[in-house]
Amino acid sequence: MSEVCKTPISFEFSAPKTEAAFSSLRRAYSRLSRFQHEFISVTYGAGGSTRDGTKHAVTALSNEGFTVAPHLSFGGDDEATIAGLLEDYQAAGIKQLVALRGDRQSGQGSAKMVHAAELVEFIRARTDDWFTIHVAAYPEIHPESISVATEIEFFKQKVEAGADCAITQYFFNVDAYQQFLAECHKAGITTPIVPGIMPITNLAGLQRFSSICGADLPRWLTKRLETLDGDDVAVKDFGCEVVTRLCERLIEAGAPGLHFYTLNQSKPSARILENLGY
Repeated sequence: MSEVCKTPISFEFSAPKTEAAFSSLRRAYSRLSRFQHEFISVTYGAGGSTRDGTKHAVTALSNEGFTVAPHLSFGGDDEATIAGLLEDYQAAGIKQLVALRGDRQSGQGSAKMVHAAELVEFIRARTDDWFTIHVAAYPEIHPESISVATEIEFFKQKVEAGADCAITQYFFNVDAYQQFLAECHKAGITTPIVPGIMPITNLAGLQRFSSICGADLPRWLTKRLETLDGDDVAVKDFGCEVVTRLCERLIEAGAPGLHFYTLNQSKPSARILENLGY
């Protein structure tokens, strides 16, 4: 693209479990911070397994003046634990959250709250409009959804509970995203839905992530990556080309933003953004 893009961007990082991991995250973010962005988010492991790492990372980065959105899910936590986190984030001046149902660690019992809409409602009841709340959206339908209709209904419940905007699971099919927007429009949902972008750096990792989250890998993409497997440079070059084209189509279609799943790496996202003119 010849012109500098105006579409807002944001970055997601995985929560660090050690000081060394936090230093690595900090270095990756430092390299990406040259790209003007809205915020960064930090994940919250299954069942709150990275609760302390998430809190440490977001408060440290917030204290440095960065706009940070911690992920929050109930998992196996009780309401008092979540309420305490909300109070701590408010005290730290954090104004954004990514509210998710999240995954439970194996062996954990059932939490009182079951759906993300309940978490959004819980946050609003205790903090009013302090937080801008982001929620998840699934253009290719959540693996546990029974149908498109139930997927749209669950998403609408999150919006009606008080969500301000949504970030999608990553996808490589723009038509799936546009069809999801159309279905949301029919349901009266006007909340901004930002596409999640996954840079491609290796086939095995992409297949593993996609099998877990239900993202569809087009056959043509898998086959092409298979022919390049073993040549890391070729895989990354091709992956960058594919995701750049994806982003170009999304920008041309008027996407309200692009949210990059960095996996705590800077180069893959940076190459795509440079290609786009950022």
